[in-house]
Amino acid sequence: MSYRDQNRAAWNRLAESRSRFTKVATDEECRQPLASLDGRGWLPATVQGLNVLCLASGGGWQAILYAAAGANVTVVDLSPEMLRIDEQEAARRRLTVRTVEGSMDDLSMLRDESFDIAHQPVSTCYVPDIGKVYREVGRVLRDGGLYISQHKAPTCLQISHRDPHDRYVVGIEYYQRGPLPRVEDTSYREPGATEYLHRWDQLVGDLCRSGFVLEDLREPYRADESAPPGHFGHRGRFIAPYVRLKARRVPRMNSPQAKSAIWMPEL
Repeated sequence: MSYRDQNRAAWNRLAESRSRFTKVATDEECRQPLASLDGRGWLPATVQGLNVLCLASGGGWQAILYAAAGANVTVVDLSPEMLRIDEQEAARRRLTVRTVEGSMDDLSMLRDESFDIAHQPVSTCYVPDIGKVYREVGRVLRDGGLYISQHKAPTCLQISHRDPHDRYVVGIEYYQRGPLPRVEDTSYREPGATEYLHRWDQLVGDLCRSGFVLEDLREPYRADESAPPGHFGHRGRFIAPYVRLKARRVPRMNSPQAKSAIWMPEL
């Protein structure tokens, strides 16, 4: 099976079992959707009427909140079962959400420069070439468009197991080629999925080389002082599992902004 087939099957199973990744938006969250989506102040004050791409984010949360905030939402996901949850929640709340089954590294079904915002939760670990994802997002975003993404940090995916003293062991090489091997510690690995490690020069460097400027970088706090060894909250005390990036599409060479003497991103 290809990585796409394996990951589609894995996420279909997670959707059918209603895993923690299928937590749908609550009534309270929908009352203040932008506050629920954006605890860092990265989004504009309103997304009313904006075209938003929710990339690899099926499951009834992100797309529903953007739609509740008045955006024109397209959600692309590899898993039809995850998309089905979005469709059900949108119908229940009388919201309009366009769902498209597809892979994040091939958005050929979407038109060039057709979105104002692309928002992508943790998912790039499921494709071998993150550069393809960035280039596709760069193609479908308009000049100055906002790209918010979250990724598994490289060290998070290098952990293989705990030693007898409950220390986390970096057992996978940084320059790992091909799919990640199975490991004993699966705190931040999804069952049955094929995952890939992306180095910092790929996570950040490929982003910049794909037509983006990086405006902010955060490491979401996932430490839990009360969690026992082996729990993902315990591991979060020692290794930051995720990195969240705010980037903006640089104007294309033939755009009025690029032709001006100076262009500065909206900080």
